[in-house]
Amino acid sequence: MVAVESWNPERAAAAIATHRDSEGAALPMLHALQEAFGYVPEEAVPMVAQALNLSRAEVHGIVTFYHDFRHAPAGRHVLKLCRAEACQSLGGDELAAHAKARLKLGWGETTANGALTLEPVFCLGLCACGPSALLDGKVIGRLDKQRLDAIIDAAQR
Repeated sequence: MVAVESWNPERAAAAIATHRDSEGAALPMLHALQEAFGYVPEEAVPMVAQALNLSRAEVHGIVTFYHDFRHAPAGRHVLKLCRAEACQSLGGDELAAHAKARLKLGWGETTANGALTLEPVFCLGLCACGPSALLDGKVIGRLDKQRLDAIIDAAQR
């Protein structure tokens, strides 16, 4: 995982200012904030809104519309399970249910010890190798329950 910073309004202002003149600046600003802090802090929403002359509700709408924006810091490891149709047809639904039950998590939630965040992803382009996943950005194909359990166990250490 990439090291992230604690909330810092000056750092947020710098990230926002860097992208103020970009075309379609909202998404680059929000991505920069998430890159810096590991999520889009609620305190940053009014800052983005002011910089772009948008309402807070409009910025909140952008953050909540896109699945990749987090509303809280992720765990030390992030496991993204593919939810696309090809992976579903190869057992992805059962694997997702298994992971959620084993971890006692819903999508976007993090284990109590902060070790693992479980997220959906909608197609990794590995349709021939499904079901597939990403663990901390590393692609994993041909998942089954045993491999998934091993991944979860390793991430929990």
